[in-house]
Amino acid sequence: MSPQAGQLRRQVGLFGAIMIGIGSMVGTGVFVSIGIAAGIAGPLVVLAIAVAALVATCNGLNSAQLAASHPVSGGTYEYGYRYLTPWLGFTAGWMFLLAKSASAATAALGFAGYLSNMLALPSSMLILLALVAVLTLTGVVIGGIQRSNLMNVIIVSITLCSLATFVLGGLPSVSADYLALFSGLHAGTTEAIGAFLHACALMFVAYTGYGRIATLGEEVREPRRIIPRAIVATMLITTALYIAVSGVAIGAIGAPALSQATVGAIEARSAPLAVAAQRFAIPLISQVVAIGAVTAMLGVLLNLILGLSRVLLAMSRRADMPPVLARLNTAGTTPPWAVLVVGMVISALVLIGDVRITWSFSAFTVLIYYALTNAAALKLPAAQRLFPTWVAWIGLAACLFLAFWVEPTIWLTGLGCIGVGLAWHAVARALHQPAT
Repeated sequence: MSPQAGQLRRQVGLFGAIMIGIGSMVGTGVFVSIGIAAGIAGPLVVLAIAVAALVATCNGLNSAQLAASHPVSGGTYEYGYRYLTPWLGFTAGWMFLLAKSASAATAALGFAGYLSNMLALPSSMLILLALVAVLTLTGVVIGGIQRSNLMNVIIVSITLCSLATFVLGGLPSVSADYLALFSGLHAGTTEAIGAFLHACALMFVAYTGYGRIATLGEEVREPRRIIPRAIVATMLITTALYIAVSGVAIGAIGAPALSQATVGAIEARSAPLAVAAQRFAIPLISQVVAIGAVTAMLGVLLNLILGLSRVLLAMSRRADMPPVLARLNTAGTTPPWAVLVVGMVISALVLIGDVRITWSFSAFTVLIYYALTNAAALKLPAAQRLFPTWVAWIGLAACLFLAFWVEPTIWLTGLGCIGVGLAWHAVARALHQPAT
């Protein structure tokens, strides 16, 4: 059957949805943020990964039941409008656009960093490589979701193989006295607790790709059955992978060395796992990891462009963004103008973005976004609820709590951005009020 006017076709099944989720999560989170978080919390980053996974699981379950009950593009932006208030709905969409545009720029720079390290290219080519990646994948997404899905499956397969090689190849190098790596931690001090919670907030961002499944709700077949299963499967696979990778990396070279790989020139920031693999006894693993990192960053970038364009599409349908961005192509498979704008915004951020600041900013804005997701889940009617309300309460409290453990300058900037967004929302509403 043909889709309704202005509606996207349902073309994504369970396997495709899982691969989209993995492709969105297994990238910058595992190849970059583990090194950043290790510099903050030391070996306790492994525990931070587990805590972040628990918080993300609550959010994932709530995203699943919301998407199953309200399967349209836009994710929490749509849920906020439907179950909360227009202002909170807009805030959710605005936070998503800010957070994921910055994350996409980080992924593009991460891709350029790993590629330049692998090919021994000069650092002056980083920006150019990142821009080429953004523009190329923008063209892929404009071509429609079926083409995007095929490329995503290829990218995810290569990435998972490289990470499996890293884990298996690194096991012989893991310290025999692994638990001794945790000695010397000043557990219980205010500074250590704050550092641990900061690491939890940063690692939470590494899991937020599952939301891409929800934002594609309008394109998933049998959404009430497929979306919850895809989100749960994605979370389980990714958590196991993150813990295995971080455990091997820290066990092999220690948290200080892993953290050091994220300090200095931008090309070094994006290569902590490659640095760790260079210490392994088995040769060529660092090259395999570099190839996996390159494909992973491309996968994340592809899925971020896809998800951002769908949220922008949803916001444009309500005139929260220019209505021209809601136009679909003649086949009803993609919103080309929305995709093009997303590509332009990410390209601009590539020119000015900083990896560490961008990742922290993403942490704050994404946590606020998912706090609103959990708040919307609390408003679901009993007949549409798939999980108990305590899951939403835990997710809401945890998101709001962790959001303010990033640097004060970051969350203050984030609050300022919320104010700017709400001012724009007020202007947009005034301009599109029906004439009386």
